[in-house]
Amino acid sequence: MITLYGYPRTRSLRVSWTLEELQLPYSYQLIDLKKAQHKQAEFLAINPFGKIPALADGDLVLTESAAICLYLAEKAGKLLPEKGSHASGLHHQWVNFIGNELEQPLWTMAKHRFALPEHLRHEAVIETAVWEFEQALATAEAWLPEQGYLLGDDFHIADILLTHTLNWAMTSEQRLPSKLAAYRKRVKSRPTMAKALEKELSHL
Repeated sequence: MITLYGYPRTRSLRVSWTLEELQLPYSYQLIDLKKAQHKQAEFLAINPFGKIPALADGDLVLTESAAICLYLAEKAGKLLPEKGSHASGLHHQWVNFIGNELEQPLWTMAKHRFALPEHLRHEAVIETAVWEFEQALATAEAWLPEQGYLLGDDFHIADILLTHTLNWAMTSEQRLPSKLAAYRKRVKSRPTMAKALEKELSHL
């Protein structure tokens, strides 16, 4: 049985959404961040870094959300382009771009707003991160097709990662260009995302 350790509206939603898309059976284990359960010994034995999500599949434990989603897609044989295809190369490009260029400025903003100890937070860093995020948005907007998903008519893991990141941007009060805003609206309306979020919230 697959076990997902998470907390609602964090990166664990990427994984629960992937699991719902793949229709893989799993159990959800709430790690209550408000009660600092991610810092307790029981969870640190699973992920010594003390971050969510984490996923256990038999003897395998994974802790990086993008890696977890890609592993699950490979396990199920769905949500990924054909290996070695041009589409697969573009998918790799999107996955790396989302994690390295688009998400990182958002995480920097969050760290300097609330996640870091107060004496390590710097307003000027937030300003730089906003600028970096806007540059990455411009690139994503240029790459994005006018309709459909990132690689056309087929839905892939990169679509989950991008939509989750754009949702994060909205909660961080960042404005999206028109194509990305329209893309986010149509992808986040997938029933599987709503089902995943409902399952996470039901554990609070």
